[in-house]
Amino acid sequence: MKKSIKTLLTAAVLATGALVVNSSDALAQGRTRVGVKGGLNASSLFYDSQGATNKNERIGFHAGVFAQAPLGEFFAIQPELLYTTKGSSADFNIIGVSGRNTFRLNYAELPVLATFKLGQAVELQAGPYAAYLLNSNVNSNSDFGVGTGAINRDNFNKVDYGLAGGLNIYFGKAFIGARYEQGLQRIANSGAARTLLGNAKNSVGLLSVGFSIN
Repeated sequence: MKKSIKTLLTAAVLATGALVVNSSDALAQGRTRVGVKGGLNASSLFYDSQGATNKNERIGFHAGVFAQAPLGEFFAIQPELLYTTKGSSADFNIIGVSGRNTFRLNYAELPVLATFKLGQAVELQAGPYAAYLLNSNVNSNSDFGVGTGAINRDNFNKVDYGLAGGLNIYFGKAFIGARYEQGLQRIANSGAARTLLGNAKNSVGLLSVGFSIN
């Protein structure tokens, strides 16, 4: 996860230099922004189950809308509504049965981010998010065979929440952004899910592109 987050943030930082130079086309401050955004996710779960090893990320996506309301020259609040994919995969060995599970958890997510403007092109953002689990499934490759199936959502906490932080760089009405989100809610809700996931929490890095429509 650290490698992917570093890659996402490096891409954003490299773009910062080029975009700030061309910031003369940035949107004027004081205007409410409404727009659309989407991009790639690199998600993981903080497994603490003793049977989980060789953990890997799930590469997915996010898409949605945002609004940004200025509360001063250098500060704004930005709520968003996103569809976002999370999850990860790991090897397991439970009571002599070994294999690999890939968990796919898909959420409707609402971040509310404090936005600090560094000039007209660069923004730093931080704040909480809340998410609702829409659907879930698992792909299992074990000693008993291979299969993919839906998991009853009752096995998971339907509401997830956590903290998010990152940056956006605007050039005109378009922007790119990088963000990291750390869940604070335990994912597993049932005994069976806790056996596989322990106290695992969502963790995801996002690389976005977007466009302000006004």
